[in-house]
Amino acid sequence: MSFKAIIVDRDADKKQSVRVGTMDEADFHEGDVTVAVEATTVNYKDGLAITGKAPVVRKFPLVPGIDLAGTVTQSDSSDWKVGDKVVLNGWGVGETHNGAFAEQARLKGEWLVPLPDAFTPKQAMGIGTAGYTAMLCVLALEKHGLKPADGSVVVTGASGGVGSVAIALLAKLGWHVIASTGRVEEEAYLRDLGAAEIIARDELSAPGKPLGKERWIAGVDAVGSHTLANVLASTRYGGAVACCGLAQGMDLPASVAPFILRGVALLGVDSVMAPKEKRLEAWTRLARDLDPSKLDALTTTIGFDDILGAGKDIVEGKIRGRVVVDMAGA
Repeated sequence: MSFKAIIVDRDADKKQSVRVGTMDEADFHEGDVTVAVEATTVNYKDGLAITGKAPVVRKFPLVPGIDLAGTVTQSDSSDWKVGDKVVLNGWGVGETHNGAFAEQARLKGEWLVPLPDAFTPKQAMGIGTAGYTAMLCVLALEKHGLKPADGSVVVTGASGGVGSVAIALLAKLGWHVIASTGRVEEEAYLRDLGAAEIIARDELSAPGKPLGKERWIAGVDAVGSHTLANVLASTRYGGAVACCGLAQGMDLPASVAPFILRGVALLGVDSVMAPKEKRLEAWTRLARDLDPSKLDALTTTIGFDDILGAGKDIVEGKIRGRVVVDMAGA
């Protein structure tokens, strides 16, 4: 049985291309569970894979797409049976293993987690890797011992997927959230999510001083580079910043001053290879702590035929919040 898929390929001169094509079971990669993809999403990493602006895809040809939610249609895994609803985030899917931008996916059972009863497949993809990563950041701050009574929290890249979900989560948990964004026109959107203050991206994105005025006790950063350096420089004594992204850059032009003079901690958060127990904890907390109405507000739904355009738009910074792909009728 053939099925529709988006395929990234590369020619002999290593020039990358992308097309909509068809595949069949012979094109599956190694795995023991087959999933009918009901919903997926377009992340920043997916945009890079589609446009070729970064070497995300490392095996050719390949189906991109790092997130999916769907139903098990065949299983050789003792953990899953036909009819189970599942979610997948990361594990190199969409990078080295055929991913979510297809009607069918063959995956390894240990990569999957149960779809929480609180969410439909489309809602789970409204969360996706971005929201799941945001939850991991919140958990990291909590495990560091920080709580809303300690002070405010800054969220960078606030209009993006990680930032939007982080704001909604932190606000519901009682935090005073400061949202940093380069799109001032999104102020109403960010305040609806729960942001108490809005600051311009320019306040943090330029080269700064080793130490700044103490402004917040915690941070969630998906931007990196000068932005992360400035967030650290303005973190209060004993605070911590959860770092999970590099939208501005991979570099960190900072000094040791915040760490040795204020005891600030930089908490690295990885979502791609996180162990299953962390994933289950994150999805359990998302089901409890993410307001469904906020999720609806930050989600835009598109069809399969719109994936390529959305991939280009997200890389160009034109996407707000989360983009869900309804795979029905793909």
